[in-house]
Amino acid sequence: MHGSKRRQFLKQSGAAALMSLVPEAVRVGAWAAGSDAPEKKEVRVGFVALTDCASVVMASVLGFDRKHGVRIVPSRQASWASVRDKLASGALDAAHALYGLVYGVQLGIGSPRRDMAVLMTLNNNGQGISLSRGLAARGARDGASLAALMRREPREYVFAQTFPTGTHAMWLNYWLAAHGIDPLREASTIVVPPPRMVDSMRAGDIDAFCAGEPWNHCGIAEGVSVHGASSQDIWPDHPEKVLGATREYVERHPHATRALVAAVLEASRWIDASAANRERMAGTLAAAGFVNAPVDAIVDRIQGRYQDGLGRTWTDPHPMRFFAGGAVNFPYLSDGMWFMTQFKRWGLLREHPDYLAVSAAVNRTALYREAAARVGVDVPAQPLRSARLIDGAVWTGLDAARYAVAHAIHA
Repeated sequence: MHGSKRRQFLKQSGAAALMSLVPEAVRVGAWAAGSDAPEKKEVRVGFVALTDCASVVMASVLGFDRKHGVRIVPSRQASWASVRDKLASGALDAAHALYGLVYGVQLGIGSPRRDMAVLMTLNNNGQGISLSRGLAARGARDGASLAALMRREPREYVFAQTFPTGTHAMWLNYWLAAHGIDPLREASTIVVPPPRMVDSMRAGDIDAFCAGEPWNHCGIAEGVSVHGASSQDIWPDHPEKVLGATREYVERHPHATRALVAAVLEASRWIDASAANRERMAGTLAAAGFVNAPVDAIVDRIQGRYQDGLGRTWTDPHPMRFFAGGAVNFPYLSDGMWFMTQFKRWGLLREHPDYLAVSAAVNRTALYREAAARVGVDVPAQPLRSARLIDGAVWTGLDAARYAVAHAIHA
């Protein structure tokens, strides 16, 4: 989509314009031969041991899935690569997934290309960047002081993230660049599964890591790391994990998919309804079969209680949220587009994709609206939203190609 055609689309910015990008069979629900009954009763949903898998887990534990005619079978995965591969093979029907993982597969980055689907956003906020105690002892306690240390004491600095196209890689790169550090030329970056981050830092293999909770909190509690930044410092109320699937699965099982989204939406609403619910959720996730971490490591940051490991404590105004009146869960087209701009910025894409068309194909806004209506959740009128990021750049979802190349530090 180019030039005047794109501008006309965005001026229209209504349902008709969006639906014009969706295949006819999907648009009219040609599969629905008169029945809303789920095509399958058991839905295998993968997750990685992170706090933000909570809505998938609680949908199963609390029975929201059975209410909608399906049974969610949560399946813990050792890594994001396992999630990707099992979605592609059909060993998983859907998964708690990194936003950028879904788009990486859609675009064929690092794996065979496969048409994918983002069904809903699972959470906003709640990831972190942790610095080693060794860096802190040498004065690096935030982005500015880390940049100063790296200039003062040049060496190979090794930073870890969780997946090459994932959210953590993008938050880490964006944060470093916002403080004048080129993540491609002035540091080495490696991939480490989230539950192994603290051990890798303890062993001295990495100087910093970006991962989801509770592993940042665990590193502080165990005396291994200090708080460098929260992902919400980079982009307040940013999109994080999504409920992902292959397009093939969704089109073969539309009713089961809508039932799954409705169940997870109900669980999301339940989690955010009260502090007591979040406490109960933390107790559930702490079990060995889920996150396998101390309850305190989960509950403090889910309640917005932060510490930096150096004596400072605070209440974060943008902690991890799963629902927030439904504001969290809509799969905004602009959110998917943003991750593609970062793929282009960091050299994962050689050419600009058609940002809007790809996002409209991947993010299943129509299916989400149907599921949301089923459980009485409001949805936004527009598929784009705007935000101001840590470096002052404003993302609106408009002119994505220009935004992708507008930053001084890039591949």
